[in-house]
Amino acid sequence: MTRVVLAMTGASGAAIGLRSAELLHALPDVEIHLVLSQAAERTLAHEVGPDAAVRLRALADVVHPVDDIGASIASGSFGSTGMLVAPCSMHSLAAIASGIADNLIVRAADVHLKERRRLVLMARETPLHLGHLRNMVAVTEMGAVVMPPVPAFYHRPANVADIVNQLAARAIDLLGLPHAPLAREWQG
Repeated sequence: MTRVVLAMTGASGAAIGLRSAELLHALPDVEIHLVLSQAAERTLAHEVGPDAAVRLRALADVVHPVDDIGASIASGSFGSTGMLVAPCSMHSLAAIASGIADNLIVRAADVHLKERRRLVLMARETPLHLGHLRNMVAVTEMGAVVMPPVPAFYHRPANVADIVNQLAARAIDLLGLPHAPLAREWQG
């Protein structure tokens, strides 16, 4: 069984987190550990719909409360292949960059960094100021992969769902799970 931690924060782009859960759920032998911030739940309802959080939780194998700092995923002894934060707010990025583990999302990210496990942060904000950029540099230097949800157009997306799907698939591919790539590749 491959364990993946999926976290969502309150940044815009909640559909990407939901689609990531759907794609992970469809993979064989993947166990999803989900953590949602309160702001993520609000953003899900606003951007996707009032039942989005219920749909999302149904895709997870384990749902951890964001304030449960003693949850299994808060320990390095909990084995996981990687963690995806989709979307990742600038607040959460800053907390991860500075090691301020005051909630389970940041603590689990901190564990992934200290254990040298894959951590993919879909940092969402635009435009970026110097503080955002410095935090991105800091987490990259610690071993995280910063993947702002910037769409690719070489696959000629027909709608927003195509863009969301490609971004979620690309982020999951970055986790290095034992499956064929989900994202459409550039063919040259």
